[in-house]
Amino acid sequence: MFCQTGPQIGRLKGALKSAEGEERSRLEAEVMELEKRPIALKDRIQMLEAEIQAIEPKFHELLLAIPQPPADDVPRGGGSEDNVEIRQWHPEGFDPNAPFAGQRGFEPKTHLELVHDLGLVDFERGVKMGGSRHYVLTGAGMRLHQAILRYAFDFMTVEQGFTPMSVPVVVKEECMEGTGFFPGGRDQAYHIEESRRGSGHDLYLTGTGEVGLMGLHADEIVDVEDLPITYTTVSTCFRREAGAAGKDTAGLYRIHQFDKVEQVVVCKADAAEQKDWHGRMIGFVESILQSLALPYRLLQCCTGDLGAKNEDMIDVECWMPGRGAEGPDGRPVGDWGETHSASRLGDYQCRRLNLRYRDPETKKTRFAYSLNNTVAASPRILIPILEMHQQADGSVLVPEALRPYMGGMERITADA
Repeated sequence: MFCQTGPQIGRLKGALKSAEGEERSRLEAEVMELEKRPIALKDRIQMLEAEIQAIEPKFHELLLAIPQPPADDVPRGGGSEDNVEIRQWHPEGFDPNAPFAGQRGFEPKTHLELVHDLGLVDFERGVKMGGSRHYVLTGAGMRLHQAILRYAFDFMTVEQGFTPMSVPVVVKEECMEGTGFFPGGRDQAYHIEESRRGSGHDLYLTGTGEVGLMGLHADEIVDVEDLPITYTTVSTCFRREAGAAGKDTAGLYRIHQFDKVEQVVVCKADAAEQKDWHGRMIGFVESILQSLALPYRLLQCCTGDLGAKNEDMIDVECWMPGRGAEGPDGRPVGDWGETHSASRLGDYQCRRLNLRYRDPETKKTRFAYSLNNTVAASPRILIPILEMHQQADGSVLVPEALRPYMGGMERITADA
């Protein structure tokens, strides 16, 4: 509008040079009106900018609440009860659908009994220091914990070629929002109120290494030649587990602090490529679980169990003999427990993080696609390891794949 009024005023002033009488008065009035217009427009712009600024926080809040639409091939359902089992795997000689005692010749102990009898965990002192859902891994328990983490990390970085990375576990709010853990999961995160102590921003403890791995390239345009980005990290994770309670959450199953090996892939915005990576990432986990001789099943999550940020998610559940309903003798009959979760997220995280690459054909920037999957989360994974490899004499055989990481130890005993 400013550039339109300038030429108009110039033409009118030119006409004024030869105008007389009423014509001159009319032209002068028109020039004055046009000269006032930019001032009025400037005032109007300032008013609209103030209105936009006032509604911007609510608009941003609404945008953050929009979930990722499920992929077309995800089954429809209302919740976890509608998830679909894809397949099961179990080692030769064991069937999770048959009683443990009938196959192994003795009644299994729960992981709570095993860690107590073998001196692997000190819950009392953990609670003394940190409150409920805290623990202290001791002796061979700590060694086994470190062994599974090191084995999983080496498997991903040495055998699968993923780039090993370290990431912060204390991050800004933008990182939590960008990865989709806020606003929906805010009640599960530990909040460090640095702003009250004079810092410019608050901080949050992350519940997964995925947050840091994805935040690495926020607000960047990565070279298409560098895709796919394949990262693995091992990090301490923190979750408040607000509202979680019950018999099946006891012990090491649902805790506030744990360690996790996480895998993340950032690839081109190609649905077929993303789906291929999803299958490969699940395959990595299956290879690890099979090498540990742990029975597991894959569950395809339905639309009602995806969460806000996932367009597809497959849960991996391990068989835990000490879990589930009580049998006639009052002891658990065994049940599946989630140990891994593999997700494809489309461009949901990359769009929020402003993570892009330049399309070599169109020369335009595009938001990348991302995927993530747990490689191993401990100490939860210790539950099926201990319960599945327990022996009649109360000891636990160390899976062969973990023995090099435990100094060659083959068996955990009370005096180990």
